[in-house]
Amino acid sequence: MQFTTEDAGDDIAIVRGDGRLNMVSAPTLRETVKRAIDSGRPRIVVDMSRVQFMDSSGLGALIACLKSARQADGDLKIVAPSSQVQMVLALSNVDQVLPPHASVAEAYGD
Repeated sequence: MQFTTEDAGDDIAIVRGDGRLNMVSAPTLRETVKRAIDSGRPRIVVDMSRVQFMDSSGLGALIACLKSARQADGDLKIVAPSSQVQMVLALSNVDQVLPPHASVAEAYGD
């Protein structure tokens, strides 16, 4: 799985994933988000439009990243999850904590 990061404002970073978010790629997501936070961008948007699959390790990575962002006085939002990712979020009730947004603009439209 590949992750790219793009700045979107003074304190916002967009992290885009492409592939499968599983136990192999979850540490890479955590490290990517950590680098964004360490560079002064604690408001994170994870664009999941190209994530075809997510398992419990990926879910755990998202929760860990949310915690890291909030500890840095930021937040984490997810955008455009696939139907499989939405199902995992719903079955675990994580969609109550991390409700999906349709677009990056909707996630941090301030």
